[in-house]
Amino acid sequence: MTSDAAAQFNIHDAKTNLSRIIDRVEHGEEIVISRAGTPVAKVIPLNRKVHRSGRGSLRGKLLATEDWDSPEVNETIALDFGLAQ
Repeated sequence: MTSDAAAQFNIHDAKTNLSRIIDRVEHGEEIVISRAGTPVAKVIPLNRKVHRSGRGSLRGKLLATEDWDSPEVNETIALDFGLAQ
């Protein structure tokens, strides 16, 4: 959006144009929803905390040793989480 003011929709128009509003928000806009001219809500973009490239994005980056599921390793993990004596 070119100005600092957020776009504003009344509730009826917001219901009618919800898909368009969401599309604009996905592109970084903030939208204000008003009832009888009084702002009551703001629709803002969510910032994603994790951007994954898809399934298998850690392929080749993790190393599993031959003993990854041995009783000794399992016992150590259980102790780390307070689940073993």
